[in-house]
Amino acid sequence: MDILLVGGLWLDGTAWDEVVPVLEELGHRPVALTLPGQGDGSTSATLDDQVSAVLAAVDASPEKPIVVGHSAACTLAWLAADARPDKVAKVVMIGGFPASDGKPYADFFEPTDGVMPFPGWTAFEGPDSADFDEEAKRRFASAAIPVPEGVTKGVVRLTDERRFDVPVVLICPEFSPADAQQWISAGEIPELAKAKHLEFADIDTGHWPMITQPRLLAEQLHQSAA
Repeated sequence: MDILLVGGLWLDGTAWDEVVPVLEELGHRPVALTLPGQGDGSTSATLDDQVSAVLAAVDASPEKPIVVGHSAACTLAWLAADARPDKVAKVVMIGGFPASDGKPYADFFEPTDGVMPFPGWTAFEGPDSADFDEEAKRRFASAAIPVPEGVTKGVVRLTDERRFDVPVVLICPEFSPADAQQWISAGEIPELAKAKHLEFADIDTGHWPMITQPRLLAEQLHQSAA
């Protein structure tokens, strides 16, 4: 199975370096994407550029791939399902939820000089970073790639209702499946409330399991691909 891996904010394709070989051992063909503006040196990339990069990977796959989105990139994975509902086999979302049509993609922190840098660990105290020690936090922060404002403030556009037919697996790291179900029932995640085939998977990690528990995450992705 082709599995496209799309990291969240401040990450490039190397975030999946320890996940990829495990997926290969399990018989998959993983492709870790480096998005425009997140690893290619560009600071002028837009949300449309990132969507186009994900769609290009979908189109290049010899079979219908699974598209995995992490954190904010859950929206990128969902946009791929919206644009290619007949070509995406499944969407897997890790630690995040898709934004709704007309909402900004990831306007979470104040930009500086046209980019949104990693804001520091205070913003992620608690369950998000509980499995990072101080050295791991230092390495993450030093490698974090500021995300262009054209990406973070880009407006999400969803146009094809057939996206709701694409199966979705929501992997819950720093929150539980019960939490997610409660948020969906409360109307906080309208896109997932309309998904016709939604499954939940629990994984006992913080927000970045590809870094802290790569084998565990790979095994969960393998199960999700079944």
